[in-house]
Amino acid sequence: MSDLNTAMTAKYRNNFLKEVEANVEEGEWVKMCMQCGVCSGSCPLGKHWEHPPQEIFMMIRAGKRDDVLKSDSMWMCTSCYNCIVRCPRELPITHIMHGLANYAKRMGLAPKSQPTNQFSQLFWDNMMKKGRVNELKLGLSLYFKDGFGDGVKNAMANQQLGMNMMKAKRMAPMEIIGGHSLKDVSGFQKMIKKAHEIEDQNIQDFS
Repeated sequence: MSDLNTAMTAKYRNNFLKEVEANVEEGEWVKMCMQCGVCSGSCPLGKHWEHPPQEIFMMIRAGKRDDVLKSDSMWMCTSCYNCIVRCPRELPITHIMHGLANYAKRMGLAPKSQPTNQFSQLFWDNMMKKGRVNELKLGLSLYFKDGFGDGVKNAMANQQLGMNMMKAKRMAPMEIIGGHSLKDVSGFQKMIKKAHEIEDQNIQDFS
């Protein structure tokens, strides 16, 4: 009987499950999911998910690598933590979903048209230039991401919001010129580059 259990366990722990355990934050918890569905029922965006969390975990255990990493489901998570609070096994579901999204992006498989993915890339590119986020330029890049015409429409529709942000000193006109920056931008960029190199070296290949 022990030999049979060993064989079944080996089959259950497919390559993709091992890949997730090795490369995704808190990925070792995936195998603990008992498919109760409490996470999906607790999520305020649950009905909009293509694959709710417990289904993502089931797909990982079934070895459906591309279906998981190309899904936009992980990008739907808003970090409300309802799923973690209510999970009967206390799985760190929010962390796993963000970890899967990050891993999918590193593997070049994240859906490029997914709005949250687009925003995260625009935010990152903005922050990497000077080590601080230029909120005005970030807002403009979001407005104009689909073209000049749509950008003008978005700007006009949100002009009152822009004025309110300026009054609250959350968006200064001078930020168009340059805005705030770190004292050692070059050092900051080198640090991030080194961190990426270390991450890439630590990725375990299961192909």
